[in-house]
Amino acid sequence: MLAARDLSTAYGGLIALTQATIEVERGEIVCVAGANGAGKSTLLKTIAGMERPCSGVVEFLGERIDGLAPHLVTKRGIAYVPENRRLFSRLSVDDNLRLGSYLFRGRSDRDAPREMAIRLFPRLGERLLQRAETLSGGEQQMLAISRALMTRPKLLMLDEPSQGIMPKLVDEIFDAVSEIRASGTTVLIVEQRLTECLEIADRAYVLQTGRVVMSGTAAEIRDNAGVRKAYLGL
Repeated sequence: MLAARDLSTAYGGLIALTQATIEVERGEIVCVAGANGAGKSTLLKTIAGMERPCSGVVEFLGERIDGLAPHLVTKRGIAYVPENRRLFSRLSVDDNLRLGSYLFRGRSDRDAPREMAIRLFPRLGERLLQRAETLSGGEQQMLAISRALMTRPKLLMLDEPSQGIMPKLVDEIFDAVSEIRASGTTVLIVEQRLTECLEIADRAYVLQTGRVVMSGTAAEIRDNAGVRKAYLGL
């Protein structure tokens, strides 16, 4: 479904991503792990069209998308939930959801993903009229994921969905990610909570200083002694 090959991306002349290559097959959950500054967010931003690669190719469903504007990448079927969520904080939960469906005009196209989001995250259904800024961190993350689902994505990309969230809500979010995959949406997730991520992922990549230094099945990455020492504290 997705192939990013030999991607290099720079910020202000500093290389953040160096010849990184990853692939995501339809129906998978793929985890990208690594320490702060490893290039994980840059990888997702480059795929999403928010950063222009210096070199390399991004293909989605057999077509090149590197160089496309972010809204065109979204239109192709990729939804990106950034680390800072970027909600419309002064608008209601319901308005944030409906703004996520800007690609669609028909009522059924808008209502079906909204109903799915509320089923995944029932607490959002209880807070539809609340402003987004009044939600807890975990609830805001749920809303950000739900707004992305309103675009009916084929591929959902999540950047650190567990960051700054209480453990109970982290479990709810990871359970929801599994349900999202079960509904037919492929997932690419950047996450520092590697233990939890590997429990739901099929495969994983490990980034270090902008390079892919390891890849394999979730079990292979989890059982690797170097990964266990560096990321799992074992």
